Amino acid sequence: MTSPTFPEIKHLGQADYDSTFAAMRAFTDARTPDSRDELWIVEHAPVYTLGLGADRGHLLAGATEIPVVQTDRGGEVTYHGPGQVVIYLLMDLRRNKPGGKLYARQFVHKIEQAIINVLQAYNLVGERVEGAPGIYMAGGDHKGAKIAALGLKVRGNGCTYHGLSLNVAMDLAPFSWINPCGYAGLETVDMRTVGAQAKLSDVQQQLAEELVRVLATNE
Repeated sequence: MTSPTFPEIKHLGQADYDSTFAAMRAFTDARTPDSRDELWIVEHAPVYTLGLGADRGHLLAGATEIPVVQTDRGGEVTYHGPGQVVIYLLMDLRRNKPGGKLYARQFVHKIEQAIINVLQAYNLVGERVEGAPGIYMAGGDHKGAKIAALGLKVRGNGCTYHGLSLNVAMDLAPFSWINPCGYAGLETVDMRTVGAQAKLSDVQQQLAEELVRVLATNE
């Protein structure tokens, strides 16, 4: 097996969810122990995605206006749309920890840490909530509101796909038409709502680079 290398960052621009989902699975099907890991940065048109075992009852009034796609990631229902950073992590966890496999829980922790670090660069304080993957605002008028979501598929061979979304400057109304991640009444915010004016392209690149950095360290 090859020694660990930094993931390649790929910018897909604006891309259809269905075709991107198919491409992730095809990439993972075809990869070998020598395949380089990749991070795919993408912006999607409005779409709701359902995790394995998701309860369609979490789609509320208004949700019929937006396409719904069943996926094979973990988690419940979430929303992707313009103004949101989406990064898919196509990784082989077996080779991303010195001396052995990087376990899924550690992988999630590192992804969440990268999001927290990027928010901090914009003077925003995000935090984890036990038992609820993603990042939430730690204080202020929107304390407890969700700003980033996380959903992964980890195959038995340690290869991953799907990833994270961070809300930058969005139309937030579609979040009110679902129970985000299965939580009724959960407020969802973006960086603009909590006072950070940021260009989507800047946050896309910063978060991808921070993911690469955190995944390569013991942080």
